[in-house]
Amino acid sequence: MTVIGGGIAGIAACIHLAKAGMKALIIEPDKPVRHPVGESLDWSAPDLLAALGLPMEQLIREEIATYKRHVTLRLGDGSSRHYVPGDWLGRPPYNIDLKTIHVDRLRLDERLRDMALGHGIRRVEDKVVSVETNGKRVMAVHTASGTRVSSTWFIDASGMQTNLFPRSFNLPVYEYGPRKVAIWTYFTVPESTEGTTLYAEGAKPPYMEWIWEIPVRADLISVGYVAPGDVLKENRQNGLTVEDIFKRKLSRFSRFDHMLQGENTTLLNVTSFQCRVHGGVSGPNWLVMGEAAAMVDPMTANGVTAALRHASEGTKLIIDSRFRKQLPLLGRATYNKRIADVGKFFNCGIEKVLYDGPVRNHIGPLTAGDVYTIPAWLLNVVYSRLRPRGVVSTTFYGSLLGLCRAAATLYYGYCKQRQREGVRQVAG
Repeated sequence: MTVIGGGIAGIAACIHLAKAGMKALIIEPDKPVRHPVGESLDWSAPDLLAALGLPMEQLIREEIATYKRHVTLRLGDGSSRHYVPGDWLGRPPYNIDLKTIHVDRLRLDERLRDMALGHGIRRVEDKVVSVETNGKRVMAVHTASGTRVSSTWFIDASGMQTNLFPRSFNLPVYEYGPRKVAIWTYFTVPESTEGTTLYAEGAKPPYMEWIWEIPVRADLISVGYVAPGDVLKENRQNGLTVEDIFKRKLSRFSRFDHMLQGENTTLLNVTSFQCRVHGGVSGPNWLVMGEAAAMVDPMTANGVTAALRHASEGTKLIIDSRFRKQLPLLGRATYNKRIADVGKFFNCGIEKVLYDGPVRNHIGPLTAGDVYTIPAWLLNVVYSRLRPRGVVSTTFYGSLLGLCRAAATLYYGYCKQRQREGVRQVAG
């Protein structure tokens, strides 16, 4: 078994395989391509981490995580709203734990990597540069050092920038919104809150830019700024440095005044990303997982959950087929459908309801937050309880997601038409 990529999807896959008695080799670069992101987790993630051997209480105790009990959206005019799961979700038949966690991704990834190595997983520091195929089957991969690695099974968890198997097999891709850029760093604070805070302008911008504040430890917060790539490009052409852009955006919110004065902001992390979903992310002897399969927008807080789900469901498919030497067609089809349907749901919803202007500016950003988060939470609950795997459950769940996407699209079209009518009235 060969796993390409040492991010959270690849490491989680290795742990699942090792627990089932399968041997695996993980290939990853000596240094990560970028600092890992995905620090604010949704309410489905703790159970998935517990299945790997890291229950939420242990992560808190080891200071790898902090509690996340709510999400707060704060606007430039001072208004805000807290988004908290309803108490009814904690009662039967749902029995959902109404708190989740933020994580220090460097510490979490290191902890998971140590667990994988403790299970006997072999690790090679190298970079896969090409894929050797025979029809739809992967025969081997070739590394930058000139090594050819062959095995019965392959998992591509190479991340959003590499997309190794999707590029090799020219898989269909569905893109959402413009290419965006995230700039972030870390500030020390006297104490942190038990929630994620998002900051955005409330003056009806055509496309939403936002700031995150995530307490990764009791005395350390992650602060990041997300904007379309064209916005960053225009600012750079006007002579601003990345640090200038970051500080200018944060300075619009008084919360960050003392941090900008007292901390060094030259050590910034920067990454660009395109939210997208690949189709057909499995073959006779291979699977694609994590951001290589679907890059969901960071505002959804679904990235880590998606990666852990891919690892759990994909490795079960391989484990159940280990003596067949080929993945069953129905198993592959349902795996492909779940990844595509969930990725499209989150990306479509966040783009049409919050990022783009028509819906958000028609009902207000705080109400738009309700319109997005309520179905997102509910459908995560359904996924956790339904655990779709077979054809019937996967089709049923996909239908629910499709209905929500259709509703968002129709309401978006209505609000866009109202926006056009308003522009014509002003012009007339």
